[in-house]
Formats: sequence, structure tokens, C-alpha cells
Amino acid sequence: MPSDDRFDCERFPRSSRYNPEWVVAGVSGGANALRLTEWLAGAMELRPGMRVLDLGCGRASSSVFLHREFGVQVWAADLWFDVSENLRRIRDAGVEDGVFPIHADARSLPFGAEFFDAVVSIDSFFYYGTDDLYLNYLARFVKPGGPVGIAAAGLMREIEGPVPEHLREWWTQDCWMLHSAAWWRRHWERTGVVDIETADSMPDGWRSWLEWHRSIAPDNEVEIRAIEADRGDYLGYVRLVARRRGDATLADHIVSLPPQGYESKPLLRGAEA
Repeated sequence: MPSDDRFDCERFPRSSRYNPEWVVAGVSGGANALRLTEWLAGAMELRPGMRVLDLGCGRASSSVFLHREFGVQVWAADLWFDVSENLRRIRDAGVEDGVFPIHADARSLPFGAEFFDAVVSIDSFFYYGTDDLYLNYLARFVKPGGPVGIAAAGLMREIEGPVPEHLREWWTQDCWMLHSAAWWRRHWERTGVVDIETADSMPDGWRSWLEWHRSIAPDNEVEIRAIEADRGDYLGYVRLVARRRGDATLADHIVSLPPQGYESKPLLRGAEA
């Protein structure tokens, strides 16, 4: 029986070691999560024993990969995917002692301030991170000096004006959350919360995107045609790594306001009597 060489790539030796069937079984989005994680980790300093938040982890394959490859302790947080199923997947991978699945909303994380040594997000940050206030919220969970890194589908350059003709069949309103590495750099830099270390795009990332969809979603002809026609002009993968500044003042995260005591007042002018 011939060997399965899907996802085998010299540029990504770590992720290439994983069984393609296991990789496909962990699909949770439009990208090869292991490949993106390996690419992101190449720009981060991950040391054994570090506590890492894998934010928007999907089916937790990136979390398993991070623990196995770098020896970090991973909190695998996701809102959409079943946490019990993720736990079974983590147990089957033999990493229950180092990967901890959590059901959580990225905007309401159940962790203490400065609990993590690092935060990563694989192909999910655009769902919540375009909010101008989100980085200020997220930064409180990582120690000063700790890295925050994202890798995801994105744009090689921003779309100015109408959507290009060759992308219109595929482009939907939610695609406006996709941005370039330069856009993400500006988005983070202006907050003053972090210092940017890396903001770039994956060389020929569109080829990895195309390979992934041809393998896991061959019936998704609209997206495949868009990637083939674009050939990396707009579509690809982007990466951003920054460190929380120790001198940054984070705005308070307001969850609720204490009651001030209601006092009845006349509703309309002239109704005082």
C-alpha cells in the first residue's frame, strides 16, 4: 500500500511527521493548523514548562502539537468546538498531563491576570481581534514581556475599493475580517500595549491554502477557483508576534457597574408640582 504523503513538506519538518489521517480528523478551519503553528512558533520563544493559551484552538490539534513539540503547558480554549470531544482527542494523543481543554469565549476568558507566559492564536484571531479594544483586554492575561502571536489566513495587501473580479464569487461579508500583516501591525502598534517583533506573510502561502482545500474540501470549488485565480496576489497567510510591554497601562476591563441607588424624578418639565 503506497504511503500517504499528504501535507509532507520540507519547509515544515515538525508538522510533516504527523499522520495525515490524524491531521484531517482534527480539521476545524480553512488552514492546516499544524503548519501554521509551526510557522508561528518559528518566530516565538517557546520554552518547556511555559504556560501557553491556545486561543480559538478548534479541535485542539495545534494545542497537542505545541505540547509535544515544545514541551509547553497548553490551555486549549475554544467557544465552538465540544470541550469533551477535545478532551478525548487530547487523551488519545497521550498529552492529557500537558493540554487542558477549556470551553470559553475569547471575550470572556476565565483566567487570572498574568497567568500565561505566552498566547497564540491559530486561524481564529480575526473573529474577535479586529475590535480596537481587544488587544488591551487580552494583554492582561500574559505576563509583561510575554509574547502574543497569531497566524491566520489573510491578505497580502489591503483591498482598496471594490472586491477584485476574480474573488467576487467567493467573497462574502465575513471576508472583510481578513487583513494584511501591515494592517495588523498598525492595529496593534497604535495601542501602545505591545512591541512588535514580527509581522510578515508566508512565502507562497496561497499554495498551502490551495493544497489544504484540495485535500480536505475538494467540493469547495468556489474557494478553490478563487485561490487558483488569485495566485497569492491578495490571498495567503499572515503572522504577527509581539511582546506585552511592561510599562503599558491597561485600561480596566469593565464587566458591570455597581448600583448607585435609584431615586425617582419627574419625567417631563413642569411636572415637578
